[in-house]
Amino acid sequence: MDLKEHYEKVVKPKLVEKFGYKNIHQIPKIEKIVVNMGLSEATQNPKIVDQALEELAIITGQKPKVCRARKSIAGFKLRKGMPIGVMVTLRRKRMYDFLGRLINVALPRLRDFKGLPRSGFDGRGNYTLGLADHTIFPELDASKVEKVKGMSITIVTTAKTDEEAYELLKEMGMPFRR
Repeated sequence: MDLKEHYEKVVKPKLVEKFGYKNIHQIPKIEKIVVNMGLSEATQNPKIVDQALEELAIITGQKPKVCRARKSIAGFKLRKGMPIGVMVTLRRKRMYDFLGRLINVALPRLRDFKGLPRSGFDGRGNYTLGLADHTIFPELDASKVEKVKGMSITIVTTAKTDEEAYELLKEMGMPFRR
């Protein structure tokens, strides 16, 4: 059973039971997932942006967008318009596919993984987690990766509170710490 089906058949009824929603539109759902890779070394090595684009496309199944500097910062040797990161916004089927791979395949491959911290919620029902190593995704061939990059993954939900979002993600299978 894929995650969307699991959400419809299992998660929704549990959330209604726990929070007592009167309307089906009150039930929180995952809206989108934003995957972001900051590339601080792109100022010295412009080729790293192309590698990050390629790797993030393999991981997410969607072409990422290059993020450019909004203004110049002399201390960081940064000029306005220089590429400093890549990001991709996943919705619908790709979003559920990516979330399924993240929960079932990538996170268990992390070394000494004891669960995700609950401190990643922002107060509005969105959850952000940072990964120091992007090679935990099995789609990438680790021997072809030149430099290990970190990434941040933000899961945007329609939940109004962190508690509702936590219950939604926990029921979807996110491995939170006890």
